[in-house]
Amino acid sequence: MPMHPWLDPLVRLIDAGGPVLVVIAVVAMLLFSVGLERWWFFRFHYRPARAELMRRWVERPDHQSWSAHTLREVWVTELIRRLRGPLPWLKLLVVICPLLGLLGTVTGMITVFDSLSMADSNQARAMADGVARATLPTLTGMAVSVVGLLFITRLEHIIRREDQRLHDRLARAAEDAHA
Repeated sequence: MPMHPWLDPLVRLIDAGGPVLVVIAVVAMLLFSVGLERWWFFRFHYRPARAELMRRWVERPDHQSWSAHTLREVWVTELIRRLRGPLPWLKLLVVICPLLGLLGTVTGMITVFDSLSMADSNQARAMADGVARATLPTLTGMAVSVVGLLFITRLEHIIRREDQRLHDRLARAAEDAHA
């Protein structure tokens, strides 16, 4: 079966990095899929849910009692919990990436040393090529991890900002209702 020319670089990369590189690619796809899902959730589910919460709060006749404040806090906490939902999974995927990269490097180095023990000629060149190939999974795992950390940091910033904004908007709505 003829290989498509656009798949050739991918096949060479997998050959160079070994099977662990494929696992890192799957983890990276999971990480970025969850990132895309969070963007979708924020854009198309969170904002309408926030508007609905504002509407329910404004329609309440009581905004001052202890039970009203408790109910407001429960509503806000539930909405922010939904926004925060997959954050532990994202953190887990980010932590896994460098470890998978290290696993790929260790298995690659074992392969290098095994092949060097069987060959007699040109050992320095073979070792240099093997070490370069063995470190590719670590580089890939670290790169995916850094991008994932940037995404997690941004998501946590958005969550903190939305939590504060939601509390401020609800307090302002209660003040406007009693003015």
